[in-house]
Amino acid sequence: MRVLAAMSGGVDSAVAAARAVDAGHEVVGVHLALSATPGTLRTGSRGCCSKEDAGDARRAADVLGIPFYVWDFADRFKEDVIDDFVAAYAAGETPNPCLRCNEKIKFSALADRAVALGFDAVVTGHYARLEDGVLRRAVDADKDQSYVLAVLTAQQLSRAMFPVGDTPKPRIRAEAAERGLAVANKPDSHDICFIPSGDTRAFLGAKIGIRPGAVVDADGQVLARHEGVHGFTIGQRKGLGLPGPAADGKPRYVTGIDPDSGTVHVGSAEDLRVRTIEAERAIWTSGSAPTGPIECVAQVRAHGGTAPAVAESVDDGLIVRLREPLTGVARGQAVVLYRPDPHGDEVIGSGTISGTVREPVASETGAEAAR
Repeated sequence: MRVLAAMSGGVDSAVAAARAVDAGHEVVGVHLALSATPGTLRTGSRGCCSKEDAGDARRAADVLGIPFYVWDFADRFKEDVIDDFVAAYAAGETPNPCLRCNEKIKFSALADRAVALGFDAVVTGHYARLEDGVLRRAVDADKDQSYVLAVLTAQQLSRAMFPVGDTPKPRIRAEAAERGLAVANKPDSHDICFIPSGDTRAFLGAKIGIRPGAVVDADGQVLARHEGVHGFTIGQRKGLGLPGPAADGKPRYVTGIDPDSGTVHVGSAEDLRVRTIEAERAIWTSGSAPTGPIECVAQVRAHGGTAPAVAESVDDGLIVRLREPLTGVARGQAVVLYRPDPHGDEVIGSGTISGTVREPVASETGAEAAR
């Protein structure tokens, strides 16, 4: 096949491209320029897709003996990832920019251009497995990225290749060294690449501006003032601006965010326990929604936050009823469903969380428990 290898400049994508070459494919490497001013992206181990990374990707392509290009996706990245990120926080949500980048950039904009140019598939260094069109967790559980890939449609998955998902990360580094790739010991990227300072609250504040509001407890008592709901997320404990813990001595957490009034609600850890998740924009990796309720394992964060559940397709969304409560579940996050077989590694589908119903305590009615 003729395949396009998305080369970020890291060790994983370099080895993925190398394995595609070994498999006999006609491989062309491409690095995505995601900013009109690359110097504003994070460098070193603090980010990806920087000017430094473009050079590393080019050198890796030279070692592999494959053609290499840099494609400018800065405008699409700003619109579909950065602007979406800012708008979501302004609306009191907690988005995952890496998930949106995969959905909108790497497997939509990039894949569409690749197909238009006659490529059969896009190769990336994501830690996940594809078996007969089925998306599965990676062998290396610590590096698994199936959660951020669960937004891909069946058609997008049919044009994707994840060559490193069957190998633990230490072995990938060793293989890179054996191949003479200079990125073998390059630190993994983390954090948000388009926030150079690492200060998400300051970045959002500069984009959104000051939108003052109140931090209130369950009784509606104003405990503090803030400069914008973008500085908070569900489950947050620190940085609330509170004078101290609650009267019972226990810490307080963000339990709700109302972007219209600018109100941030705080409560106890028990107030975070969610039993039902409502989600929109459901995506089913098989290409079609199930006809009735299905047993699954729900995951609400890239790493951790899992519970057995029953999910059901409703219109273009889904309802997930958890058999065990989860905490820190926020609107804007993805809920990803895995098949509850002995391995629990097959992705069934996903949705964007639009609402939750928390676990009621004995003194509450059902209406009082809803969030």
